[in-house]
Amino acid sequence: MPTTDLHAGERASAPVLADGGNGMSPLGDGAPASSYLHSIRSALGWGPADHSNDTARMAETLPTPTAPSIFDRAISNLRVAWREIAARVGGAAADALQPDLPEEDARRLAQRIEECLANRGGEVSARARAAEVGRAYLGLSPIGRLQFLKLLADNFGPDRARIEAAMAAYRQAEDRAAVSSAVVELREAAISPRVRLLTQLTTLPDGFKFLVDLRAELLQHLSADRTLAGLDRDLQMLFTSWFDIGLLTLERIDWESPAALLEKLIAYEAVHEIQSWTDLKNRLDSDRRCYAFFHPRMPGEPLIFVEVALVAGMADNIQKLLDESAPHVDPGTADAAIFYSISNTQTGLRGISFGNFLIKRVVDSLSHELPRLKTFATLSPIPGFRAWLDRHLGDGESALLTAAKKSDLRAVLADPGWAQDEAIAEALAPTLRRLCAHYLLQEKSNGKPLDPVARFHLANGARIERLNWLADTSAKGLQESAGVMVNYLYRLADIEAHHEAYVAEGRVAAAAAVKALLKT
Repeated sequence: MPTTDLHAGERASAPVLADGGNGMSPLGDGAPASSYLHSIRSALGWGPADHSNDTARMAETLPTPTAPSIFDRAISNLRVAWREIAARVGGAAADALQPDLPEEDARRLAQRIEECLANRGGEVSARARAAEVGRAYLGLSPIGRLQFLKLLADNFGPDRARIEAAMAAYRQAEDRAAVSSAVVELREAAISPRVRLLTQLTTLPDGFKFLVDLRAELLQHLSADRTLAGLDRDLQMLFTSWFDIGLLTLERIDWESPAALLEKLIAYEAVHEIQSWTDLKNRLDSDRRCYAFFHPRMPGEPLIFVEVALVAGMADNIQKLLDESAPHVDPGTADAAIFYSISNTQTGLRGISFGNFLIKRVVDSLSHELPRLKTFATLSPIPGFRAWLDRHLGDGESALLTAAKKSDLRAVLADPGWAQDEAIAEALAPTLRRLCAHYLLQEKSNGKPLDPVARFHLANGARIERLNWLADTSAKGLQESAGVMVNYLYRLADIEAHHEAYVAEGRVAAAAAVKALLKT
């Protein structure tokens, strides 16, 4: 598994570097000059930067699927929508570029970007030039789009001379007024000119979605080309502001929702693949719920969605939960809401977490709609368990298993049909349940559980309530978690305490029955 009304205007305010959520400490005007200047240099990539929090922050974000190919058709629609706007400043220039953006074309495009940033002719002209630049990107090949990103990263970053002058002024500042003025200048100098272009693009139709997709493409190249890191950080800082949870709306999706939106649910479902329209209809029936967060500037594009089953008692098997022939449950009599799938949809918003807020908003909504609901829990996969188990079985003798038992277990699990043999499955159950409990409760990295789904729910204040043997016998379920699934319980009275204990001490909240499995 793998996370209000908008009152903002067309443009976001310029970001400041003292943004504690982006790897920098918010320093006051009276901070030591050496500390402040070091943070500025680190953010600009001029010296060793501390990215120690980046991995942890990303780890708390649910996995995001690759953008489905069915959305490729939107590119041509977008180009048409922007053509008329770009034509005001000679938009044909965008079409004249070669798809791979050779050096001469890159030079001409850089000139057009500079004209866009110069803001000559007023806002209307700037918007038209931004549309031309955006259309140029859409018309490029994958090679050309990478060259476009490198152009933005290399040519339109912060003005180093201006920053050096601002640093000198900061060092020389003595009274509080001078220090405050120097800090303001440092912040403004450190903002990349490309941020103005990115902000201008949001004023265009579907401009927000365009930038989200642009970052998704950038992320594909980031590990191989760290020169793109500054551009990525600019986009992430902008998205952190633009996609603040207070600006999102929670909406229920049902069978009467637009077909285009339902099609996207099928494409974006990342946990339990939707097999057909009949399967989807079953997941949207009256004893089911589906909620999503939307941004007002990206209508019809869910940012993240969750699927919920209204049942009697805590569900323990995903095949039974999704069985289209299963008896219908009257929502008014259900006493449990089971969250069985959460899917992020926008790769370009990686690092912007929505899932924790989504679950809490849905719990609040369901509590008011259906007051008989007493249990709020998940039926979650354990996607890292089998990979960890395979590594462990490849080692020598350990405290968990003897070398002989490891060899036997490795041989049995190598047979893809082991779960269909009742005798074998029954014999394996005690050992695999114990190993799974150990994996969830005791296997950690940097003080946090190895499993990404466990990290997500435990950080939200849930507790590990129950392990369910052969709860997912699909090929994916057996491959990722040996068929085991887990219920994470959201007990409203305990959520805050569990969250605080996990964040402050790394403590994993678990039911006594789960802890007891470690001793079996």
